[in-house]
Amino acid sequence: KGFAIDPKQPAVDQLEECLTGCHLVLVPAGMPRKPGMTRDDLFNINAGIAKGIAEACAKFCPDAVLALIVNPVNSVVPAVTELYKKWGKDPKKIVGVTTLDLVRASKFVGELKGMPPQQVEVPVIGGHAGATILPVLSQTTPATTFTDDEIKALDPRIQDAGTEVVNAKNGKGSATLSMAFAGARLGKAVLTGLAGGKSEEYAYVESTVTDLPYFASKVVFGPKGVQETLGFGELSAYEQERLASVKTQLKEEIQKG
Repeated sequence: KGFAIDPKQPAVDQLEECLTGCHLVLVPAGMPRKPGMTRDDLFNINAGIAKGIAEACAKFCPDAVLALIVNPVNSVVPAVTELYKKWGKDPKKIVGVTTLDLVRASKFVGELKGMPPQQVEVPVIGGHAGATILPVLSQTTPATTFTDDEIKALDPRIQDAGTEVVNAKNGKGSATLSMAFAGARLGKAVLTGLAGGKSEEYAYVESTVTDLPYFASKVVFGPKGVQETLGFGELSAYEQERLASVKTQLKEEIQKG
């Protein structure tokens, strides 16, 4: 059964039937990025939309995991997490979907090295916007070596893949099918954890992995949502340098939220 709401009216007044009994709510709501738009522009529009959905979820399905695909994820997830704390709800229910960065990294590395993308895993940590996206190519599975030139080409392409799609669609949309695939992958991981199974996936959540309050890394999902955030192991010299710049930018975007 489908539901439609009037965006001019509060979501909480319209979503009781839709949300009651939910265990997982995937939220791809909001305006897509258009050519020339920054993620700051998006935040000014989409933060209000995310707040409305979160308010409805907090009221009608407070135990559900809320997986946000609302850009800019780096700012929206902290904003919604802090709202959940303010409302007395469990902040471990709030998850930022960054799976698309891993899907893209696997695709690009697979193409470059002649391997099926579904057999390639590249950890991607940090955040979910531009230079905050840090593919840890040194930890690619299966073990793969890259030249300096390959790293310098892959790193920014993975970061900017969303812009590549926006430009390719000439202003008529952003990533859709790939985002749906990535959202489904994250959703499967969350539901497996909720059902009591062993489940790990990368996501952007409240974290103690670094000195930042929010960070994307591998997450263990359990019966109540985020069960544990895992570290990211040893980084190459290039990745350590990149991590420092990632944290500087990510800190600003977290504070915006």
